[in-house]
Amino acid sequence: MEIGTLFLKSNSTGIITFSELDWITTHQSNFTRLEEAIAIKLGRKLDAGSINIGFRLKS
Repeated sequence: MEIGTLFLKSNSTGIITFSELDWITTHQSNFTRLEEAIAIKLGRKLDAGSINIGFRLKS
């Protein structure tokens, strides 16, 4: 998984899952500055309510 792909998926669906949040927290020590900025942006979107924590249904 990559943080950029996760960011795009979360923006398009409006949802981030608990497993994705767990992945971010376990890998954040290895992030580059750009990846850190993306993670911060995801956090801000969560705080603002633009992205919700939930489950994606498979179609």
